Amino acid sequence: MRKLGIGVLGVGEMGRRHAENFRRLVPNAQLVALADLNAERARQAAADLEVEKSMGSLEALLECKGVDAVVIATPDKFHAAAVKLVASAGKDMLCEKPLALSVTEAQHALDAVAKAGVRMQVGFMRRYDPAYSAAMKRIEAGEIGIPVIFKSVGRDKDGPPLSAYQPTINGMLFYTNSIHDFDLARWMMQDEVSEVHAYTTSAIRPEVVQFGDVVAGVVNLQFSLGAIGNIESHAQAAYGYDVRTEIVGSKGSVFIGSMNRTPVAFLNANGSVQPLADHFLSTFADAYLAEVRDFTDRILNDQPLRVTGEDGMRALAIAAAAEKSHLEGKSVKLPLGKSAQA
Repeated sequence: MRKLGIGVLGVGEMGRRHAENFRRLVPNAQLVALADLNAERARQAAADLEVEKSMGSLEALLECKGVDAVVIATPDKFHAAAVKLVASAGKDMLCEKPLALSVTEAQHALDAVAKAGVRMQVGFMRRYDPAYSAAMKRIEAGEIGIPVIFKSVGRDKDGPPLSAYQPTINGMLFYTNSIHDFDLARWMMQDEVSEVHAYTTSAIRPEVVQFGDVVAGVVNLQFSLGAIGNIESHAQAAYGYDVRTEIVGSKGSVFIGSMNRTPVAFLNANGSVQPLADHFLSTFADAYLAEVRDFTDRILNDQPLRVTGEDGMRALAIAAAAEKSHLEGKSVKLPLGKSAQA
């Protein structure tokens, strides 16, 4: 059986999970090499996963014999540049979200992918989550009728340390958190977002404002066919990791997500207690695995990828419009043409 040779760029929290999945749980893939700007971190991850090759740069990774495709899991700021380098080397890729931190950068990355004739998937793993997939099948079957309202909540348990904001290597809340919901909104409503109006707060952590970020945001959506939506994102909810989505249609509604980590309930004289989810890697463990398995299968079988660069661009355009709305204090319209330029 032919195996797809994988190189992983960036072995922080997300990259490490991808590497573990490819190494242990994707039979038709072979994890060939790991790279990280911190070469020692790459070396340690390679030793832990029993991978022979590790290095401190993308250029060195691309020179490794046997690497057919690259997973890009660096901080957000470096995604677009990495996409262009991987494309120029003639490699297929899976790039974590966001595709870039500006629509212009993203377009340059997409142009490089198209010019090189390679394939790129963007890491919107919630499309692979069993609950979201099941809900989408019922929406497509018409069970809730015409989608009318999209509502989504995304709350992280613990806010990042202040040091994480200072280098400005990641995008603001709309790019790091809300972008998953922006992608879900397009996908599940089967429509494009035409206008956004963002409201934000940093009242409980005003120090993040100096880095151009916010603690929580609410983005109201208008869709091109007339539906409406609302997305709430919160970087430090404290009580748990909480992701839920509801689509209300003309015939009914579908609700996806739960705060509970497991379906177990503990009952005692004081009432009931259920363990809450506390991290995205545990909540979406199945989705991350299904995502890389599907990517591998489709690359090996020369099939169209499920989540494309255009999907990445359109979600990014919504994030950029939400940021503009936040800065200007007014609603922002989005173009609905092919390239989703903003």
